This record gives sequence, C-alpha cells and structure tokens, in this order.
Amino acid sequence: MSGPVRVLLADDQQLIRTALRMVMADIDDLEVVGEASTGAEAVRMTAQLAPDVVVMDIRMPGMDGIEATRRITEDPSASPASARVVVLTTFDDDDYVYGALRAGASGFLVKDMALDDIIGAVRIVAAGDALIAPSVTRRLIRDFASSRPEPVRVQRELTGITEREREVLTLVGSGLSNTEIAAELHISVATAKTYLTRLFTKLDARDRVQLVILAYEAGLVSVG
Repeated sequence: MSGPVRVLLADDQQLIRTALRMVMADIDDLEVVGEASTGAEAVRMTAQLAPDVVVMDIRMPGMDGIEATRRITEDPSASPASARVVVLTTFDDDDYVYGALRAGASGFLVKDMALDDIIGAVRIVAAGDALIAPSVTRRLIRDFASSRPEPVRVQRELTGITEREREVLTLVGSGLSNTEIAAELHISVATAKTYLTRLFTKLDARDRVQLVILAYEAGLVSVG
C-alpha cells in the first residue's frame, strides 16, 4: 500500500475516538481521515472519505456497528474503496462475534487490549489479512461455522477449487499459519501464499477469517 493507511474511527464515545486519534497522529503510516459517532455516520463517511480501514464500535445509537459493517462490506456504493472493518468493542459476547463476522468484519478486538496491539491490528487488516483478539477463542469461529446456514451453496462454491487448494483450505481452517502450511505440505511459504491468493479469488473471500468459516461450513474441518 502506497501512502499511510487511511482510518475512519466510529465510536459513540468521544473519549475513545480522541485517544485513538492522538495515538495514530504520532504514527507515520496511519492517518485518521474522519470520526463518526453513529453507525449511519460511519456508512455515510465511508462513502465520502474512502478510508482503508474503519475501526467500528458495536453499541452505538440508531444503527449499530454490526449493521453498519454489513452495509459497508456488502454495498459497493457505501464502500467504493473496499474499506475493511475492524470491530473494536468492550464486549466479547459470542453473539457480537458471530454478528461481526457474518457482517464481513476483518477483525474483532476488545478495548482492553494494549494500544500497540490495536494499532498493529489496523495494519494487519489494511494489508489484507484478518485478526481476532486473543481473548476471543477459536471456539467461537467453530461454533459459528458449525451451524452451516447454507451448506449447499458453500459446497457448490468449493467445486471450483483443486485438490491441493482444498488441502490448503483445510489447513487454514485448522488454524495453521502460512509457514506451518508450507511445512505440512512440503512446499515453500511463497507457494502456500499463492494457493491462499487463489482461494481468496475462487471463493470470493475477503480474508483469512472467511476462509476459516468456509472450511468449517464445508465440513473440511470437524468441530471440537
């Protein structure tokens, strides 16, 4: 990415927005381009300002952060620059995690994380990857995916991938890193990344979180 990561802060607490803005102001590769206090403002300002990342609170008056995330990630007119959303909330309740992932969030963080970790997460998501707070365990993703809301559709999507790509997707669903995938399949890390890029394209997945969900929904990885 050329230039600093453009960030929109969406939180109904001015203190939180101010703290994040002040921290990011001293970081060369981050630029806060706007602040929103409601979900509706976040959607509107995303369309106007085209940020790279939206740091989104969940509980806000009117439209909440989950609905705002859904509109930003699903509606091209609301997110012309394909903004990615990092949900940053006080609550790590299961329903909030499920809702955020279903809505298309690329990250789920809690506000008691260190500021350095939050900043790092913004960079990771801007680079096209995904991040879930350590306190939000993989059990939540397994439980979410095990419901398999549309198994027929998911199975049909998976018919377009090769057997090797299916193996890589299975390992991603098991939580392996690129280095671990490369070691497991006896390939280079660069080749593992190539397979991931192909999976993103073929399965229309925004990031690694969605690949994990697809792996569980398709039954490639068992729950538990």
